Amino acid sequence: MEQGTVTTIREVSEADFATEVVEASRTRPVVVDFWAPWCGPCHQLSPLLERVAAGHVGEVDVVKVNVDEAQGVARTLGVQGIPAVMAFRDGRVVNQFTGVKPEQVVAQFFAALAPSQADRLTAAAAVAADDEAREELLDRALAATADHPGAVVGKARLLAARGAPEQARGLLARVPGDVEAQRLLAELALARQDVDEEELTRLRAAADAGDASARLQLGRSLAAAGRHEEALPELVAAVRHPTTREEARAVVLDVFALLGPEHPAVAQWRPRLAAALF
Repeated sequence: MEQGTVTTIREVSEADFATEVVEASRTRPVVVDFWAPWCGPCHQLSPLLERVAAGHVGEVDVVKVNVDEAQGVARTLGVQGIPAVMAFRDGRVVNQFTGVKPEQVVAQFFAALAPSQADRLTAAAAVAADDEAREELLDRALAATADHPGAVVGKARLLAARGAPEQARGLLARVPGDVEAQRLLAELALARQDVDEEELTRLRAAADAGDASARLQLGRSLAAAGRHEEALPELVAAVRHPTTREEARAVVLDVFALLGPEHPAVAQWRPRLAAALF
């Protein structure tokens, strides 16, 4: 659909609001037009929203909510005057305005929500036919936005797969707070490998005899083998020893990052790590 045409904005009820707006905004932004049939300015704003929304089909969803029929939602969100327009992203309100605004203002409101050039190139890379095409798109995304998290992580994964982990780590340094970047750094730190059961038995015996370095190596080896729930008790035990405390702590945090905050093992062992440290 081309810019300037009109698209129909669907109605969302109070019962559907959590699913159709809050949860849906975790996939792509949702703009909500709060209105009522008796509101004259609402009827002025509605066609303007439809016209601007037509330029963002597939990038920003737009819905209408009748405040007379969704008083609970309106009250929860603090809607005091209508028309009121709220933009949701990742489950929360990120921008809003009240009243009828010039079309240029509404267009800027939508433009701020729409994907950037780097967003579009990174999305295209995710479905590219091969690594060569994927890398070309990611390089273009990084040229547009050097610290775009999705492009950084995507290119870093290609570098890691190519056998260039140090280059991957250098690239990931551009997005230090990104969860997926931290996960990939943890993967690189705990490069998966097969382990020799005889070597594990030797390390266990040494650890049980009081060798803190052996316990740390045992935990690291188990983690590298993907046996994270076996690794964590050994690593946290190594945290308790002053000679292996900091190194073991770093490996535990890598395991946590690799598993993700929702993993049961992370919930179980995070407080135990804190207790071991303090």
